[in-house]
Amino acid sequence: MYWEEDDNEEQFLVPDDVMDLLFQIDCPALPVDHAWPLSREIQQVLPWFEEEPKAGLHLIHGAESGNGWERPQAADDLLMLSRRVKLELRLPRHRIPDGEMLSGATLDVAGYKLVVGKPKTRRLSMTNFLYSRYVAADKDWSEDDFMSWAVQELQDTGVRFRKALCGKAARFNTPNGTLHTKSLMIADLSYEDAVTLQESGIGPHRTMGCGLFIPQKSF
Repeated sequence: MYWEEDDNEEQFLVPDDVMDLLFQIDCPALPVDHAWPLSREIQQVLPWFEEEPKAGLHLIHGAESGNGWERPQAADDLLMLSRRVKLELRLPRHRIPDGEMLSGATLDVAGYKLVVGKPKTRRLSMTNFLYSRYVAADKDWSEDDFMSWAVQELQDTGVRFRKALCGKAARFNTPNGTLHTKSLMIADLSYEDAVTLQESGIGPHRTMGCGLFIPQKSF
């Protein structure tokens, strides 16, 4: 195995050009497929959200597993949410004050009430491994087709990476039809490139949770 460290990474400081805005929420349950209704409700309060180029929504997941419990997968299944779960938006710095206006709103997410509480900001992650749970993909693409497209998108951002791996497929219902996605892991990034990728994302539908990268915790 070959592993080369970047000596400059010890001095790297994550910029605050783009940050995650985290809200406390009061919401006992949500359907697994909540991408479109949640995005729609946020846009009712923040009408600029869809048009902001670097804005995105992290879909709500709850726990992945615990005490034998596995996260449900079917679109109509319910996610049972603890009070530790947050609503997270990814926003450019100049939109943070506007995004904080979501605090105090009550959202109707497919018939489930979500009360938005106090916000706080969090800088992007300093990591060498990133993961996107959902990257929008053409329904007719093979895995090779998807990877060819994804690699080109990544190269267009100027990000340098050595490994990329396609993962699970998922689907979301929207008024315009089914949105097909695949997960994507990117490895061996410098801290600077990892932040660049978190800031830029790849592909469309960021405000429905697609193309946003988070730390891959299994490394």
